[in-house]
Amino acid sequence: MKLAVTFENGNIFQHFGHTENFKIYDIENGVIKESRVVNSNGAGHGALAGFLKNEGVDVLICGGIGAGAQTALANAGIRLYGGVSGSADEAADAFLEDRLEYDANVKCSHHHHHEGGCGEHTCSH
Repeated sequence: MKLAVTFENGNIFQHFGHTENFKIYDIENGVIKESRVVNSNGAGHGALAGFLKNEGVDVLICGGIGAGAQTALANAGIRLYGGVSGSADEAADAFLEDRLEYDANVKCSHHHHHEGGCGEHTCSH
């Protein structure tokens, strides 16, 4: 299994559509065997789902994420755990230990033009 986390300076990057780097964890038998940071090569929003699918990712942990990107991930067969913050490595460990705290109803309201967005640079739950 491959787990990806939106990544910036060791932490979970909070705006999926602007993610420049992902930390990808290769997991075997519930244990992280290897991890690496990969650059998204400028892909944005929905295109990031295709990028992750091409990397063989099964699960994504991120902060805020919009509805369009959520749909693209679902269509790519990638399970989403959004609304997470803090250390990327700690989140990966928490996921493996079935104790990851996430928001199943996460919505990103970063832009005025997103449906339901308030224009704040934060994500609402």
